[in-house]
Amino acid sequence: MRKENTGCCCAGVKPAVQEKSPRGWNIKYLAAILALGVLWLLAYSGILPASHWLVFGLLGMAPESHWAASLEFFIYDTVKILLLLAALIYAIAWIRASLNVERVRDCLAGKRRGFGYLLGVLFGAITPFCSCSSIPLFLGFTTARIPIGVTMSFLITSPLINEIAVVLLWGLLGWKFTLLYVTVGLLAGAIGGLVMDSIRAERWLQPFIKEAMNATPVHTYVNEMGRARKLTVRQRHVFAYGEMVSIFKRVWKWVVLGVGIGAALHGFVPENWFAQRLGAGQWWSVPVAVLVGIPLYSNVTGIVPVMESLLVKGLPLGTTMAFCMSAVAASIPEVMLLRQIMTIRLQAAFIGYLWIMFTLIGWLFNILDPCIMTMK
Repeated sequence: MRKENTGCCCAGVKPAVQEKSPRGWNIKYLAAILALGVLWLLAYSGILPASHWLVFGLLGMAPESHWAASLEFFIYDTVKILLLLAALIYAIAWIRASLNVERVRDCLAGKRRGFGYLLGVLFGAITPFCSCSSIPLFLGFTTARIPIGVTMSFLITSPLINEIAVVLLWGLLGWKFTLLYVTVGLLAGAIGGLVMDSIRAERWLQPFIKEAMNATPVHTYVNEMGRARKLTVRQRHVFAYGEMVSIFKRVWKWVVLGVGIGAALHGFVPENWFAQRLGAGQWWSVPVAVLVGIPLYSNVTGIVPVMESLLVKGLPLGTTMAFCMSAVAASIPEVMLLRQIMTIRLQAAFIGYLWIMFTLIGWLFNILDPCIMTMK
């Protein structure tokens, strides 16, 4: 049960000491945030060269080794996701403590829900995240009580589309095919959001997520004099830090385990091995391609060259699209991470929607294959 707004929701802090944050503390806080931000950016940009040096330089593993490929992928993706998780959860929680999130939620709900889906898919399209890296933002949006359909639109679209993939698709398969792919990806995200709202998917979130949603702080509090005052910088930090630590402790081990499984698949089971065994256009090859693609772990930038090679080898366009979209939109690591956020019912609805949507896309593109391939 939610408490009345008679004070700040940051636990352990009484209204009597909430009037002002000392100016000196605010300056130190800003300096610390700037310093940590610079260190975070340096660490994030150095993950790939550091993981490459650790595996091939320090350990001296052979570049063609499957174990080396898996280990490099594991180090890179684990550190990347943990850095994103800590930074994004803190930042979004800080914003939640600073803004009137109810107004944002109301703007994206009700009659404006279609506008919310549009924002969700567009934001997903411009964020260069894979299926796992998009989860910290999805988690932050959810705890901020953004409508579940809008957050699902983001979660579906984010791994499917980014600017680098658009450039690669344009160069390899032509601008018309690229436009079709982007349009289909955006529609898949928007329709997914509509479906999740229609089934009231928020009721199937994990209990701790619902508790975090209910604990969302108001951006003002009532002091002892009965006057409304905004939360101080220190109070916002206390709330954001506590939120970040709580969620990080709950999910970090699943990040490590999930990425470990994904790394094994990445290093030992290449995408081509599966895709080349999916048949030559039979109706069943498309749904099977989607089911086979989901366990894999790839990003859209890495899957574009695979898409080209499969098309060159004669795999039908729709089957190729279904396989590649499912490989980037979902993965075993993502499913394991989402299990900490969603109940089994919501996960089943999410995976089921992706399977149905990508199967329909594959069948449609197989039917239109002769026309589309002449558009290059």
